[in-house]
Amino acid sequence: MRTTTIFACAALLVLLLPLHANAAEESGWCELFNGSDLTGWEANVRPESFTVEDGLLKAHGKNGMSHLFYQGDTGEDVPFKDFELVAVVKSEPESNSGFFFHTDRELRKGKYLNKGYEVQLNSAPKEKHKTGSLYAVVQVDESPVDETDWFQIRIRVDGQRIQVFVNDQQLVDYTEPANPERESSRAKRLLDPAGGAIAIQAHDPNSIFYFKQIKIRRLE
Repeated sequence: MRTTTIFACAALLVLLLPLHANAAEESGWCELFNGSDLTGWEANVRPESFTVEDGLLKAHGKNGMSHLFYQGDTGEDVPFKDFELVAVVKSEPESNSGFFFHTDRELRKGKYLNKGYEVQLNSAPKEKHKTGSLYAVVQVDESPVDETDWFQIRIRVDGQRIQVFVNDQQLVDYTEPANPERESSRAKRLLDPAGGAIAIQAHDPNSIFYFKQIKIRRLE
């Protein structure tokens, strides 16, 4: 009887596998990090800033700032317009990183991404914009998590609305106005009607962040 039950369960599992696969496809989620290597990603400078160790993507700007752009299998930076991105991350103490979106490879002062928005990942005392901030637009004064423990960051962009959640706690709900006021140095901190690239920041030699899952789905 026990053997019959085992075979019955195995047969049921085989039948259900296509259903689970179809459900995953219908959800629209795409895994951006394969857990093995940096296939589908390219650094703009200092590629040594990004490695895969023990199944984790490690961002460490050991020789200065760098940004890792998602390309998939296209050979060029993939644009995303309306999307939801979810990542599971943690850091070493007092570290700085971030996700850029609606961006490109244009640099300001030779190292900062000039275009688009950044969602901050940060516990470094000298940086006022803490984890979950929409950098230089919506400031989160106190980090909602201990970054040395795994936590989830979720970014949702739908039209002109940008939302940021940390462990499902909403920290940012910002709608870009028709004529947003920006400092001259951040004049391109705007949503692009055509969308833009996704990039991870490796900030400095003292900052290390780890990513064990990064997934995205288009809302378009």
